[in-house]
Amino acid sequence: MSKKDPVPAPQTGKRLAIGRRRMLQAAGAAMATPYFAWNPRTLADETKSKNDRMSIGVIGAGGMASGNINSAKRWLDVVAVADVDSGRADGFNEKYSGGKADVYNDYRAILDRDDIDVLHIATPDHWHTKPLIEAMLAGKDVYCEKPLTLTIDEGKLIRKVQKETGRIIQVGTQQRSTFNLFAKAMAIVNEGRLGKLRRVQAAIGAAPTSPEIPVAEVPANLDWDRWLGPAPKVDYRYLKAGRGRPNTNCHYEFRWWYEYSGGKLTDWGAHHVDICNWALKLNGQTEGPLSISGSATHPVEFKNGVAQQNDRYNTATAFNFSVMYPGDTEMIIRHDTDNGVLLEGDEGRIFVNRGKLVGKPVDDLKDNPLPEDAISKVYKGLPMEHNERTQHWANFLHCSREGLEPISDVHSHMQMLNVCHLAGICARVGRDLKWDDSSEQIVGDEEANSMLARPYRDGYAIEMG
Repeated sequence: MSKKDPVPAPQTGKRLAIGRRRMLQAAGAAMATPYFAWNPRTLADETKSKNDRMSIGVIGAGGMASGNINSAKRWLDVVAVADVDSGRADGFNEKYSGGKADVYNDYRAILDRDDIDVLHIATPDHWHTKPLIEAMLAGKDVYCEKPLTLTIDEGKLIRKVQKETGRIIQVGTQQRSTFNLFAKAMAIVNEGRLGKLRRVQAAIGAAPTSPEIPVAEVPANLDWDRWLGPAPKVDYRYLKAGRGRPNTNCHYEFRWWYEYSGGKLTDWGAHHVDICNWALKLNGQTEGPLSISGSATHPVEFKNGVAQQNDRYNTATAFNFSVMYPGDTEMIIRHDTDNGVLLEGDEGRIFVNRGKLVGKPVDDLKDNPLPEDAISKVYKGLPMEHNERTQHWANFLHCSREGLEPISDVHSHMQMLNVCHLAGICARVGRDLKWDDSSEQIVGDEEANSMLARPYRDGYAIEMG
């Protein structure tokens, strides 16, 4: 088997949209190895000729984009960067393309460039849906950070456009590509080692609060209006916070404002609720949720689902939700226990997070190991030659080349993200909700149902033409 990285062979006509660019040489067929094995790499392994590399345009040049491109740079050349913060864009350009990439304030300038093979979207959460849909309509395959949407209705539109365009979209839920932990846990479920799942739990930790954050002068390098984009027009806020990250309604801390994100419920929830949902689907428990109940603590008062203060973080800091599924299966989403996923079935229980996979069914593997192809089965039979984020990118590039559904597809992502969004709505309105999964509507609660969508600010509507 070749030592070269196992991502996409040169274009053979199967994916004509890639155009003249060549994909990377595949190192063998899809491997059906049950566990990830580390292989030492040499400098020669990392060196590729220019013609073997893919070109990528990056939309949003913050920390997530940096980590992602660092994991995938062996296969990619960054040729365009779009960010409303020129300082971030210029720094990213210098680091990942030696200052040779084209830099834009407006991402739309790169959508129709035929010299760009794929796109990466790593903007704040409220800026995911619009460029993703427009990229698909422009004929681009995309690796987009999670969560894909700010609302449930945005997810409906994303799925509709993906089906119509057939574009390959990988969601940045890289836990699905962690073979020695999460994928192995899914193989245990898929092999029936837990029996019917009765209770699944996503423990995702508490969220921070902030003091009052004053209005501040917008940095000279930041286009604040475009940073807000579809969200309501508000003042820029900033408060220096010792040696840690500043309190702000902008970079990174946008996570703690419902205007731009969903707090921990869609931040870590997009990872661990995804694993819970993956386990249910693999176990044949495919029907969606029926209801959600529970409680949450917010740092500000809410009235009719709307925060009554705009000068501090407003997402839920503590919470405990119970989501009920057909057959009396329950999903718990909580903040107050070990971060990770607990799966409880009729025949056993396991716990998995980014550091461990434990439980009697795991111990039993010593005497009753999984079949050699067990992990390959849950990984859709796709190549498994790396691990974690690097593998997640390899999976995306392979699927883009071959026209295959990636491991973190938009449809399974939105099935689970609907649950996260429902938890956020439940938290804000402060009451239990009933859910009709077939119509994707909240039943008998007009106010809560109105929160399935949010209006886009004038000038920032999704361009469907």
